[in-house]
Amino acid sequence: MIEIKGDLWAEGKKADAICITTNGFVKKNGAAVMGRGCALEARQKFPGIDFILGKELLQYNTRVFEILTYNQNKEHSISIVSFPVKHNWWEKANLALIEKSAKELVEAANNRESWKKILIPRPGCGNGKLDWNTEVKPILEGILDNRFYIISKGV
Repeated sequence: MIEIKGDLWAEGKKADAICITTNGFVKKNGAAVMGRGCALEARQKFPGIDFILGKELLQYNTRVFEILTYNQNKEHSISIVSFPVKHNWWEKANLALIEKSAKELVEAANNRESWKKILIPRPGCGNGKLDWNTEVKPILEGILDNRFYIISKGV
């Protein structure tokens, strides 16, 4: 795993997959709750993504999904992938779920030769209220290899 600083979406233009941290809550209208952080940004960039994720959550519950793929240009497409960190939007992020999601993401990447650079915002460390250095990073270091770039905002 490689740590970088920057903007998820700007750096994502050079990636093969962008993970968005998600929860497992689906509203009555069938849309997944994507109201904060990078999930909100994804919902704003890709109208309807919340309904695609909601359908997957209702069928498979909280797990890693390739939600959609979009073409960056004629030669390069980028996958948007869910990375569950919470079961419900109002909860603190769950370390066991983050570990499970990381393992599922590695498995998904192993099944897709085109995923050579995968961006992940620090899972559970924004609205999830976990600490990167003491709680989340020690778990991910033993799971994620150098295809995975953990991105945080900064200079």
